[in-house]
Parts: sequence; structure tokens; C-alpha cells
Amino acid sequence: MLSRRVLLAALLAFPVWAVAQEPKKEGATPEQIKELGFDPYDQSKVPLEVPPPADFKGKKVVLVAGGKSHGPGDHEFFAGTAILCNLLKQNAGVWPVMARDGWPKDETIFDGAAAVLFYMDGRGGHPVVQKDRLAKMQKRMDNGVGWLNLHYAVDYEPKHGATVVNWMGGYYDPRTSTNPHWVADVRSLPKHPICTGVKPFSIQDEWYFNMHWVGDVTDVTDAKGVTPILQAIPPDDKRGTADAKKHLGRLETMAWAYERKDGGRGFGFTGGHNHRNWADENFRRVVVNAVLWAAKADVPDGGAKVEFDPIDLNRNLDKKGKPFAKITPPAKK
Repeated sequence: MLSRRVLLAALLAFPVWAVAQEPKKEGATPEQIKELGFDPYDQSKVPLEVPPPADFKGKKVVLVAGGKSHGPGDHEFFAGTAILCNLLKQNAGVWPVMARDGWPKDETIFDGAAAVLFYMDGRGGHPVVQKDRLAKMQKRMDNGVGWLNLHYAVDYEPKHGATVVNWMGGYYDPRTSTNPHWVADVRSLPKHPICTGVKPFSIQDEWYFNMHWVGDVTDVTDAKGVTPILQAIPPDDKRGTADAKKHLGRLETMAWAYERKDGGRGFGFTGGHNHRNWADENFRRVVVNAVLWAAKADVPDGGAKVEFDPIDLNRNLDKKGKPFAKITPPAKK
């Protein structure tokens, strides 16, 4: 008879993959693809790093999407950036150029850009802080190029935030800022070009707040050059850091505009975790208006054109090794 020790060793040596298991389902099923009428993971039709024609007289904007992140329907950086490019194409005077995976393959695509936008993971894994990229971007900022960060891309380690705060007016500081999921009820909007055609709205997202502002201040009203664009009062139980808990009941800033001393413009937008929120017209218009404004292109009377078919929420998604979940837009209120 085998000893207990020999039997245990034999069991441990048995490969796990040899145990019969149900195969894991990944991605959309053939039935779902048939229902949609297209493959939700086919990203091949999205133009990448295509410069404007030589005779283009408007503003070039470079939009960089991050790599795969989170599960289906969250952090859909590629699909969200593709949507944003399509929205910008509806507006005259601007040429969006999209790059993927955190940084352009050809860095010269930044040449001549009026503004650059990054929608990607942040903090220590932020593609912008790798290698010598901050220094390269500093040269462009010195020439007045607009700087925009969406969602997690506003999050920097303090050593990097000390640079970016001068480009964007504020950043998510992991020591003091907080990133809960909550329904932001935006009840009023300032008089600013970014708010043209935008109405008060309410929507759930991972709205960050308690930013670190330019001038090393924690109150946005003390941050020179910064205009809060989207503000709401979060539930007090969503204040997840010790510093955030000092300000119970305070109106918090989730998106802001910054006019730099060098004449350049910055914009931070903390929403964009939930991909389905691109179906909200006010959500879309705030971001598109901001891109136009940061690039010093004209924001149309009534706001930017942002026509959108909600079925496009399911296009160009990242295949993340998890079951496909058909995305539905937020309910109308």
C-alpha cells in the first residue's frame, strides 16, 4: 500500500490541465455576432496614425488610446477613442489622428498637432511617463500645444504630476484624491466654450475628485487659470481618502479647463470608466467641445456636433479574455 506521503506527491504531480473541465467561453458567440451584424472585436477598420492632407488648413489633434484594461465594457480605451475620433470628424476645422497602445508607433505624428489627448491607464503604468516622454512633451507644451487627459490618464505619481499639473491645471494625486463609482448630478454649468450646448445631466461613472491643483492647492477656487467644468456633490461615504473626508458636503470638480501662462490650454476629465456613457449626448459634447477648445478650433454655436448610434458602443472593443457583454446605453431620465 502506498504511504500517505507518496500518495500526496503523486497527486501534486498530476497536471491541473489534465482534469476534465468545461471550456471557458471567451468573447462574443456566433449568435451574438449575428444579432449585432458585425464582429465587436474587429478593430481593423479604424484608421491609425493617418496625418491630414498637405493642404489641410485646420487643427490636427492626436488622440492616443491605451492598451487593454479591466473587463468588458470598462476602460474600453480603443473603442472610446475611435468613437471620439468619429465625433470630431463631424466638426469642421479639425483633423483627428488616432494612435493605439499608449504611444504612437511614429512619434512624428505629434508634429504640428494643436492638441494631444490621452485616454489610458495612469499612475506608474502611465505610458506618458515612460522613458523620456515627459521631456519630449514638455517641448510641445512650451509651444502652446493643448493637453487633454481622460479618466485614468489624469492619475499620476506626484513626481510626474509636478510636471503635468503645469500643463493641465490639476491631476489625480493618489495620496489625497479618490476614485469612487457614483451618480454625479451636474445641476449647473459655467459660461465657458466647453459648455456650449451642454445641459445639466446626471450619470453614473467612476468620477474622481479631490484633485491636486496648480499652485499646490487643494481647493479649486484657489487654482489660478482653472475653470471647473463639471461639478457635483458626492455622497459623503464616497470620500475614500483622509484628505477627501475633510470636506464633507463640498461641491467637487470632476472635469476642468486650464488656461496656461504660455497660452496653451489643458483639460482634465475624470469620467470614462463606463464605456456605455458615450451614448449620453451631454457627456459626448463636453469632451468634443473640450478637444476643439484645447486645439483653439472654433466651438460651433450650439456646441459640437455629436451624432451617435448607440449600436456603435459594441464596435472596436478589446477582446479581454472574458465573456462578451452586450453594452446598453444608460437609461434616459
